[in-house]
Amino acid sequence: MEKAGFVYIMASQKNGTIYIGVTSDLPKRIWEHRNDTVEGFTKKYRCHLLVWYEEHDGIESARQRELQMKEWKRAWKLREIEGLNPDWDDLYDRIALP
Repeated sequence: MEKAGFVYIMASQKNGTIYIGVTSDLPKRIWEHRNDTVEGFTKKYRCHLLVWYEEHDGIESARQRELQMKEWKRAWKLREIEGLNPDWDDLYDRIALP
């Protein structure tokens, strides 16, 4: 059985800088972003809020969705975030293990 995949969006603040990523271990990856354990975009721009995510049956379909979304205009990405999370709440507590 293939491991699930996740597409996610991190933000610096409401309507701030956003980052789209993909992972097979969502809680671990978001923890890494929030704690700046990896050099890169999210550390540089302080994208520490998980504002949107979507689960897929496998990592390959998640990667395809990520690539598709990265081509979108910013307005489309914001509409996707606000469809799930209109207040741009940090969703990390919903996915983090106790």
